[in-house]
Amino acid sequence: MAQLVFLHGPGAGACADAYEYQLKHFKGSVAPTLPGHLGGTRCADIKGYTEWVRGWLWAQGLNKDLVLVGYTLGASIALQYGLDYPEEVKGLVIMTVAIRPKTRPAGTYDMRVRAAADPKAYEEWLAFNRHAMFLVEPGLRERLLERHRQVGPLSQLEDLKTIDAFDVRDRIAGLKPKLLLLRGLKDPGKPPEYEKEIHEAVPGSKYIKLDDAGHFPPTEIPAKVNKLIEEFVAGI
Repeated sequence: MAQLVFLHGPGAGACADAYEYQLKHFKGSVAPTLPGHLGGTRCADIKGYTEWVRGWLWAQGLNKDLVLVGYTLGASIALQYGLDYPEEVKGLVIMTVAIRPKTRPAGTYDMRVRAAADPKAYEEWLAFNRHAMFLVEPGLRERLLERHRQVGPLSQLEDLKTIDAFDVRDRIAGLKPKLLLLRGLKDPGKPPEYEKEIHEAVPGSKYIKLDDAGHFPPTEIPAKVNKLIEEFVAGI
Protein backbone atom coordinates (compact mmCIF):
# COMPACT_ATOMS: atom_id res chain seq x y z
CA MET A 1 0.00 0.00 0.00
CA ALA A 2 1.35 3.41 -0.96
CA GLN A 3 2.45 5.85 1.72
CA LEU A 4 1.65 9.44 0.76
CA VAL A 5 4.12 12.12 1.86
CA PHE A 6 3.36 15.80 1.20
CA LEU A 7 6.28 18.23 0.99
CA HIS A 8 5.72 21.98 1.20
CA GLY A 9 7.63 24.90 -0.26
CA PRO A 10 8.39 28.52 0.67
CA GLY A 11 4.91 29.66 -0.35
CA ALA A 12 1.37 28.90 0.90
CA GLY A 13 2.41 29.38 4.50
CA ALA A 14 5.85 27.84 4.07
CA CYS A 15 4.84 24.88 6.21
CA ALA A 16 2.79 21.68 6.16
CA ASP A 17 -0.46 23.58 6.83
CA ALA A 18 -0.73 24.05 3.06
CA TYR A 19 -1.74 20.36 2.84
CA GLU A 20 -4.69 20.61 5.21
CA TYR A 21 -7.08 19.18 2.63
CA GLN A 22 -4.83 16.28 1.71
CA LEU A 23 -4.10 15.24 5.30
CA LYS A 24 -7.83 15.11 5.99
CA HIS A 25 -8.61 13.21 2.79
CA PHE A 26 -5.84 10.60 2.69
CA LYS A 27 -5.85 8.44 5.79
CA GLY A 28 -2.36 7.80 7.11
CA SER A 29 -0.70 10.45 4.95
CA VAL A 30 2.02 12.65 6.45
CA ALA A 31 3.38 16.14 5.82
CA PRO A 32 6.48 17.24 7.70
CA THR A 33 7.19 20.91 8.29
CA LEU A 34 10.75 21.29 7.07
CA PRO A 35 13.48 22.55 9.42
CA GLY A 36 13.91 26.30 9.36
CA HIS A 37 10.17 26.76 8.81
CA LEU A 38 8.53 27.57 12.15
CA GLY A 39 11.43 25.95 14.00
CA GLY A 40 14.83 24.32 13.74
CA THR A 41 17.74 25.09 11.46
CA ARG A 42 17.28 25.11 7.71
CA CYS A 43 19.31 22.77 5.49
CA ALA A 44 22.01 24.07 3.19
CA ASP A 45 20.72 22.49 -0.02
CA ILE A 46 18.17 20.15 -1.56
CA LYS A 47 20.34 17.14 -0.77
CA GLY A 48 20.38 18.15 2.89
CA TYR A 49 16.60 18.53 2.99
CA THR A 50 16.21 15.17 1.29
CA GLU A 51 18.32 13.47 3.94
CA TRP A 52 16.34 15.23 6.68
CA VAL A 53 13.02 14.07 5.18
CA ARG A 54 14.33 10.55 4.80
CA GLY A 55 15.46 10.47 8.42
CA TRP A 56 12.09 11.87 9.54
CA LEU A 57 10.26 9.15 7.62
CA TRP A 58 12.55 6.32 8.70
CA ALA A 59 12.09 7.34 12.35
CA GLN A 60 8.40 6.55 11.88
CA GLY A 61 9.00 3.30 10.04
CA LEU A 62 8.00 4.84 6.70
CA ASN A 63 10.66 3.67 4.29
CA LYS A 64 8.96 1.89 1.40
CA ASP A 65 6.20 2.34 -1.18
CA LEU A 66 6.47 6.11 -0.82
CA VAL A 67 4.53 8.49 -3.05
CA LEU A 68 6.05 11.93 -2.63
CA VAL A 69 3.89 14.95 -3.48
CA GLY A 70 5.39 18.43 -3.55
CA TYR A 71 5.54 21.89 -5.06
CA THR A 72 8.59 24.17 -5.53
CA LEU A 73 11.05 23.31 -2.72
CA GLY A 74 9.08 20.19 -1.83
CA ALA A 75 9.02 19.08 -5.46
CA SER A 76 12.79 19.45 -5.70
CA ILE A 77 13.19 17.34 -2.56
CA ALA A 78 10.84 14.73 -3.99
CA LEU A 79 12.87 14.53 -7.21
CA GLN A 80 16.14 14.23 -5.30
CA TYR A 81 14.66 11.49 -3.11
CA GLY A 82 13.38 9.57 -6.12
CA LEU A 83 16.74 9.79 -7.85
CA ASP A 84 18.80 8.84 -4.79
CA TYR A 85 16.55 6.19 -3.23
CA PRO A 86 14.36 4.70 -5.98
CA GLU A 87 13.95 1.46 -4.04
CA GLU A 88 11.93 3.37 -1.43
CA VAL A 89 9.78 5.45 -3.79
CA LYS A 90 6.88 4.22 -5.94
CA GLY A 91 5.87 7.54 -7.41
CA LEU A 92 6.22 11.31 -7.52
CA VAL A 93 3.53 13.96 -7.98
CA ILE A 94 5.28 17.29 -8.44
CA MET A 95 4.48 20.80 -9.63
CA THR A 96 6.10 24.22 -10.06
CA VAL A 97 9.49 22.55 -10.29
CA ALA A 98 12.58 22.70 -12.49
CA ILE A 99 15.56 20.41 -12.99
CA ARG A 100 17.83 23.38 -13.66
CA PRO A 101 18.48 26.68 -11.87
CA LYS A 102 15.38 28.83 -12.27
CA THR A 103 15.34 32.26 -13.89
CA ARG A 104 13.44 34.75 -11.73
CA PRO A 105 12.26 38.33 -12.29
CA ALA A 106 14.64 41.10 -11.23
CA GLY A 107 14.22 42.05 -7.59
CA THR A 108 12.94 38.65 -6.45
CA TYR A 109 15.65 38.25 -3.83
CA ASP A 110 15.86 41.93 -2.94
CA MET A 111 12.16 42.09 -2.06
CA ARG A 112 12.70 39.58 0.77
CA VAL A 113 15.84 41.35 2.00
CA ARG A 114 13.98 44.67 2.18
CA ALA A 115 10.99 43.03 3.87
CA ALA A 116 13.21 41.85 6.71
CA ALA A 117 14.52 45.36 7.33
CA ASP A 118 11.65 47.77 6.58
CA PRO A 119 8.05 47.62 7.92
CA LYS A 120 6.56 49.03 4.73
CA ALA A 121 8.46 46.51 2.58
CA TYR A 122 7.33 43.78 4.98
CA GLU A 123 3.68 44.63 4.36
CA GLU A 124 4.35 44.63 0.62
CA TRP A 125 5.86 41.16 0.97
CA LEU A 126 2.77 39.93 2.82
CA ALA A 127 0.58 41.43 0.11
CA PHE A 128 2.66 39.60 -2.51
CA ASN A 129 2.08 36.28 -0.72
CA ARG A 130 -1.63 37.02 -0.36
CA HIS A 131 -1.87 37.67 -4.10
CA ALA A 132 0.03 34.46 -4.88
CA MET A 133 -2.70 32.60 -2.96
CA PHE A 134 -5.62 34.39 -4.64
CA LEU A 135 -7.26 31.06 -5.50
CA VAL A 136 -7.02 29.66 -1.96
CA GLU A 137 -10.17 29.64 0.19
CA PRO A 138 -10.09 32.96 2.11
CA GLY A 139 -10.13 31.49 5.61
CA LEU A 140 -7.26 29.12 4.89
CA ARG A 141 -5.41 31.87 3.01
CA GLU A 142 -5.39 34.08 6.10
CA ARG A 143 -4.19 31.22 8.29
CA LEU A 144 -1.37 30.55 5.83
CA LEU A 145 -0.47 34.24 5.81
CA GLU A 146 -0.11 34.07 9.59
CA ARG A 147 2.35 31.24 9.06
CA HIS A 148 4.27 33.47 6.66
CA ARG A 149 4.50 36.05 9.42
CA GLN A 150 5.92 33.42 11.74
CA VAL A 151 8.38 31.98 9.24
CA GLY A 152 9.47 35.34 7.84
CA PRO A 153 10.84 36.70 4.55
CA LEU A 154 14.45 35.61 5.05
CA SER A 155 13.44 31.96 5.26
CA GLN A 156 11.62 32.38 1.96
CA LEU A 157 14.67 34.09 0.48
CA GLU A 158 16.95 31.20 1.45
CA ASP A 159 14.43 28.69 0.08
CA LEU A 160 14.41 30.45 -3.28
CA LYS A 161 18.20 30.40 -3.39
CA THR A 162 18.16 26.69 -2.53
CA ILE A 163 15.64 25.95 -5.29
CA ASP A 164 17.63 28.02 -7.76
CA ALA A 165 20.80 26.02 -7.08
CA PHE A 166 19.07 22.68 -7.76
CA ASP A 167 20.26 20.98 -10.95
CA VAL A 168 19.68 17.31 -11.86
CA ARG A 169 19.65 17.60 -15.64
CA ASP A 170 22.38 15.00 -15.90
CA ARG A 171 20.35 12.43 -13.93
CA ILE A 172 16.72 13.05 -14.75
CA ALA A 173 16.44 10.61 -17.67
CA GLY A 174 17.27 7.79 -15.25
CA LEU A 175 14.43 8.56 -12.83
CA LYS A 176 12.80 5.24 -11.88
CA PRO A 177 9.66 6.05 -9.84
CA LYS A 178 6.49 6.79 -11.78
CA LEU A 179 6.06 10.50 -12.37
CA LEU A 180 3.04 12.81 -12.58
CA LEU A 181 3.66 16.49 -13.32
CA LEU A 182 1.02 19.15 -12.65
CA ARG A 183 0.96 22.79 -13.72
CA GLY A 184 -1.52 25.48 -12.74
CA LEU A 185 -2.23 27.72 -15.70
CA LYS A 186 -3.40 30.64 -13.55
CA ASP A 187 -0.10 31.00 -11.71
CA PRO A 188 0.18 34.80 -11.26
CA GLY A 189 3.98 34.60 -11.57
CA LYS A 190 3.70 33.01 -15.04
CA PRO A 191 6.86 30.90 -14.62
CA PRO A 192 8.45 29.19 -17.62
CA GLU A 193 7.06 25.76 -18.47
CA TYR A 194 9.78 23.87 -16.60
CA GLU A 195 7.50 20.85 -16.20
CA LYS A 196 7.49 20.24 -19.94
CA GLU A 197 11.26 19.76 -19.97
CA ILE A 198 10.98 17.16 -17.21
CA HIS A 199 8.11 15.39 -18.95
CA GLU A 200 10.07 15.15 -22.19
CA ALA A 201 13.14 13.83 -20.36
CA VAL A 202 11.39 11.08 -18.34
CA PRO A 203 9.94 8.20 -20.36
CA GLY A 204 6.43 7.23 -19.27
CA SER A 205 5.81 10.40 -17.26
CA LYS A 206 2.42 12.12 -17.36
CA TYR A 207 1.91 15.88 -17.58
CA ILE A 208 -1.41 17.55 -16.75
CA LYS A 209 -2.19 21.26 -17.09
CA LEU A 210 -4.86 22.61 -14.74
CA ASP A 211 -6.77 25.59 -16.09
CA ASP A 212 -8.40 26.36 -12.73
CA ALA A 213 -5.25 26.29 -10.56
CA GLY A 214 -2.39 28.67 -9.89
CA HIS A 215 0.86 28.27 -7.98
CA PHE A 216 -0.43 25.81 -5.33
CA PRO A 217 -2.85 23.33 -6.93
CA PRO A 218 -3.32 21.04 -3.87
CA THR A 219 -4.33 24.04 -1.75
CA GLU A 220 -6.39 25.77 -4.46
CA ILE A 221 -8.37 22.93 -6.07
CA PRO A 222 -8.01 20.13 -3.52
CA ALA A 223 -10.86 17.93 -4.74
CA LYS A 224 -9.48 17.76 -8.27
CA VAL A 225 -5.88 17.26 -7.17
CA ASN A 226 -6.88 14.61 -4.63
CA LYS A 227 -8.68 12.70 -7.38
CA LEU A 228 -5.62 12.93 -9.63
CA ILE A 229 -3.45 11.61 -6.82
CA GLU A 230 -5.88 8.75 -6.19
CA GLU A 231 -5.85 7.79 -9.88
CA PHE A 232 -2.07 8.02 -10.01
CA VAL A 233 -1.62 5.82 -6.92
CA ALA A 234 -4.10 3.26 -8.27
CA GLY A 235 -2.02 2.96 -11.45
CA ILE A 236 1.37 2.29 -9.88
